[in-house]
Amino acid sequence: MFKNKIVVMTLILGLVLFAFAGCSNDSSNNTGSTSADNALEGAVIIDGSGTVYPLMANIAEAYMTNEQEDVSVQVGRAGSSAGFKKFIPGETDFSDASRQIKDTEIAELEANGMKFGEDVLEFVLAYDGLTIVINKNNDWATEMTKEEIVNMFLASGNVSKWSDIRPEWPSEEIKFYGPNENHGTYEFFYEKILDEQDMVASASLQQEYSTLVDLVSNDVNAIAYFGYGYYATNTDKLQAVKVDFGNGPVEPTLDTIGMDLDYAGFTRPVFTYLNVKYALEKPQVLDFAKYVVSFDGAARLAGDNGFAPLPNEMYEAYQKQLEALK
Repeated sequence: MFKNKIVVMTLILGLVLFAFAGCSNDSSNNTGSTSADNALEGAVIIDGSGTVYPLMANIAEAYMTNEQEDVSVQVGRAGSSAGFKKFIPGETDFSDASRQIKDTEIAELEANGMKFGEDVLEFVLAYDGLTIVINKNNDWATEMTKEEIVNMFLASGNVSKWSDIRPEWPSEEIKFYGPNENHGTYEFFYEKILDEQDMVASASLQQEYSTLVDLVSNDVNAIAYFGYGYYATNTDKLQAVKVDFGNGPVEPTLDTIGMDLDYAGFTRPVFTYLNVKYALEKPQVLDFAKYVVSFDGAARLAGDNGFAPLPNEMYEAYQKQLEALK
């Protein structure tokens, strides 16, 4: 982390340049500054979840366009786990995640002198629906039960062909795809959906979600899982499986995704984590954090990026939490 460079005035020039001293700032550092008209400068560094990336990138664009044009908000998409590996040693200001931070990661933070809940704050941004996608020309697996989906992705399920799921389906080999271990979506699927049981050995796990979209769109026997947002922006290439959780098939949509809604069985919260020390040291980081949880931020932009927004009172609580930081 960089420190502010203080412009040292000589006695002779002191009176002449005094008015400008409060505005001096070296563009090479990242601490930021505030001018008399509340304009901010500096950088905000974010990395983490590829699932959360479209939403956070959209929030960053809106912030730089409408709020602080001299602040550079840089959003990466290395994956939830990879993002935490940067966040824990202090390389980033925020860490986006499509799964909750793990106890082991909290222990690493605290080993670095960062107390979770004080020096690091957790914010739920929105709700995402884990979406099972198939090829547009697949006209048999358009509806499946949750149990069928889980069983086909399990190594112990002994499913290699569509006919292994239902006898009337094609006797064709299934091509399994999903995000790799860098992504919180993989961890959510493995831990929460598969209950930490081994995934089918033939599954091809990818780093880039765009690669998964291409693989499924080009193979009628392909199936994959990822966040709803990536499906919603590729409905011309993919179709979503309607999932029967026990009360009939449910299509993932912004009206069904939610912890208490019909698609609750595959709904999950998505997160961002804030380094509070950096927020207090760098005014642009705290200002951006407030924007993220404002009604102009995640609340307004969640739906545009394939996420269901939280109840307004949750965003309001986050706003009060940030306003109280000192």
